[in-house]
Amino acid sequence: MSTIQEKVVVITGASSGIGEATAKLLAKDGAKLVLGARRAPLLQNLVKEVEDLGGEAVYAVVDVTKVEQVEDLAKLAMDKFGKIDVWLNNAGIMPQSLLKQKKIEDWDAMIDINIKGTLYGIGAALPFMEAQKSGHIINISSIAGHIAHARSSVYSATKWAVRAISESLREEMAQDETNVRVTIVSPGAINTELLESITDEDVKSSTKEFYKNFGIPAERVALTIKQAIDLPDDAAWNEVIIRPTKQLM
Repeated sequence: MSTIQEKVVVITGASSGIGEATAKLLAKDGAKLVLGARRAPLLQNLVKEVEDLGGEAVYAVVDVTKVEQVEDLAKLAMDKFGKIDVWLNNAGIMPQSLLKQKKIEDWDAMIDINIKGTLYGIGAALPFMEAQKSGHIINISSIAGHIAHARSSVYSATKWAVRAISESLREEMAQDETNVRVTIVSPGAINTELLESITDEDVKSSTKEFYKNFGIPAERVALTIKQAIDLPDDAAWNEVIIRPTKQLM
């Protein structure tokens, strides 16, 4: 039997891809969802879909590079539902390119969203989880956080950082006996809007072709997240790599 019913789950990057798929899946088990992303119309549609599936949801327009907006998302969860059981740091971008192209705006955006956005989410959720002596922080990394290639250098660096932050947090929570679980999910080729953030047209074209041949739906990652949440409270999946069976790297 699922333990998700009545759990309050906060999701960033909720308007599409893994965030959207996770919201819909958890809604079927009666989760109470707090959805954050930048596109209000998509969030409004998702709230309706969640409610149609038997869940309950509220939303806020959130840019995860703005710490005040992330803090407000946590406050919304507390004001509406009185607790935060799970915080999913899902917002991310992947504008891959060669370093010699010096796409500094892309570098800065990845650092701001992928690293700082994750830190801001942890910072927003942790005080409430520590106070209630329970909780679960799930951070989305990537297979690129395990393997780096030409064109993926900065993206890989940000996703390696997510893994480092998560493991440090896990140890900190264990030392403090907070009962807060930490999970890293590292997806491979998952069919989402992530590819649209690639600004180099040659890289975008080749990456889209790769995903066309190997990519799997975001619902596969959502299922992994659900399974991680469903574990008994005294155990945690600390890290999961999920990628298509036929993906080579």
